[in-house]
Amino acid sequence: MHRFLLVATAGVLASGVAQAQVTEDDLQNDQSVTTQIVTNGMGRHLQRYSPLDIINTSNVKNLVPAWAFSFGGEKQRGQESQPLIYDGVMYVTGSYSRLYAIDVKTGEEIWQYDARLPEGILPCCDVVNRGAAIYGDKVYFGTLDARIVALDRKTGDVVWRKKIADYKAGYSYTAAPLIVNGLIITGNSGGEFGVVGEVQARDAETGDMVWTRPVIEGHMGTFKGEESTMTGTLNATWPGDMWKTGGGATWLGGSYDAETDTLVFGTGNPAPWNSHLRNAGEPRPDNSGDNLYAASRLGIDPANGEIKWHFQTTPREGWDFDGVNEVIPFEDANGNKRYATADRNGFFYVLNREDGAFVDAFPFVKDITWAEGIDENGRPVFVEDNRPGDPAAAADGAKGENVFSIPSFLGGKNWMPMAYSQKTGLFYIPSNEWGMDIWNEPISYKKGAAYLGAGFTIKPLFEDYIGSLKAFDPLTGEVKWEYKNNAPLWSGVMTTAGGLVFAGTPEGHLKAFNDETGEELWSFQTGSGVVGQPITWEMDGEQYVAVLSGWGGAVPLWGGEVAKKVNYLNQGGLVWVFKVPKQLASSD
Repeated sequence: MHRFLLVATAGVLASGVAQAQVTEDDLQNDQSVTTQIVTNGMGRHLQRYSPLDIINTSNVKNLVPAWAFSFGGEKQRGQESQPLIYDGVMYVTGSYSRLYAIDVKTGEEIWQYDARLPEGILPCCDVVNRGAAIYGDKVYFGTLDARIVALDRKTGDVVWRKKIADYKAGYSYTAAPLIVNGLIITGNSGGEFGVVGEVQARDAETGDMVWTRPVIEGHMGTFKGEESTMTGTLNATWPGDMWKTGGGATWLGGSYDAETDTLVFGTGNPAPWNSHLRNAGEPRPDNSGDNLYAASRLGIDPANGEIKWHFQTTPREGWDFDGVNEVIPFEDANGNKRYATADRNGFFYVLNREDGAFVDAFPFVKDITWAEGIDENGRPVFVEDNRPGDPAAAADGAKGENVFSIPSFLGGKNWMPMAYSQKTGLFYIPSNEWGMDIWNEPISYKKGAAYLGAGFTIKPLFEDYIGSLKAFDPLTGEVKWEYKNNAPLWSGVMTTAGGLVFAGTPEGHLKAFNDETGEELWSFQTGSGVVGQPITWEMDGEQYVAVLSGWGGAVPLWGGEVAKKVNYLNQGGLVWVFKVPKQLASSD
């Protein structure tokens, strides 16, 4: 369904006025141009840091709502999106593959696009969408039936619509697309269905495919419609035909490092979860059971899709520790150019920017059980007794030995993006302290059916909290401060030059913290759980903050005992926008 309402205020797309064009320079300079937000992550490096300081530690207490916008209807769940701001318009996606254009001054709807989703879609972890992309005169977003749609920014009319993959086989798409040098770059979702992870690049103007790069060894990439190179080496780390349904979904999307001209994408869990079926249950001196390139980070050439380097965070993965979490370029306190990523497996990794080589790793959650630590090569030192058992070794062959593992399969950190402050040099990580009972079961692949081969129950570790927002030093691994939250944290984080860290809670609060001390300086109850991604921008000399409110995502669907703990939380679908009134901006 699509409806359009022309708004001719604030210079917003009045009839007959030429539409502003988003350029590659706009995308590249997104962090420094504070009057707009044209990329997911507030910059393609995903630092989520704003140089604005109009709102700061002294006056954030005066932050009040400017307007709110309801997504309407009955589709009130899982609002994980990050809004974009350009030329007087906010572009924001909602659950069930919807996209809205909103007058950023008044909160009035300009147009709305609802994807016509077919029956039989198979989203693993709720009906979420994490955001759009804008370039030229178009706005782009992905849909739960594994398509990418380009819309005219002025009218919301469809310009082109392309198929990423077959939704009937379990593929879907939930991430915000990434645009680099006129290419729109997408991953895919569906790792629980035996899909094959892939990164695709299309011409942003036409939607025509330029290159594809599967991320599981043995699969062939393409360039301009022809086969290019194979990913990895066939059967080097995968047995038999298991690579054909090997998982590795690239479901969170990627970042772009302009200094090295590199796309950095994470890859999800190998399929099935039962590592013994992938001949990965026992360590091998030659690492031939690693199941590349699942649970990894990949450096990819944006021009042709060739893999420049890889780093695997969890070889022989057997706990659903996806490696998709965002990879953020930064410069450390010693002037070294690094990447940082906080993995689902509970370890924070620092990599070299030039080649993705391992530099260091630190645990960022408590009591990790599956590994003793990370060795000098970046490989985990496994605790083999904490690998779920092989069903084939059980007396009845129906269920392998159960183990209690920390973290849970939802991770020390899941999809929710951390932020890096150029002011403090710290990362602010939305993490969770939980574990799981997990066991393996026999499984065989069937198109469109869950392909796990495992059972699980998530359990909290501590009585008083699960969520933990941590201020983390990437040089030492020290936690400078920690905010503990009763329910799991599932929102993105944002930092500003005003000394602030913004994050949301499932209980409904958007909170602002002092970036140095962790002191809570401001809180607002939004009416539903906050699992969105905060942003900030400047308009008419005032600084604004926005976030989506609407509880959902994976926790209430997969959370086991944790889900019972949060089943009272209400769903919702609102965009909240806040500002400090001018007369209070200088208030002490």
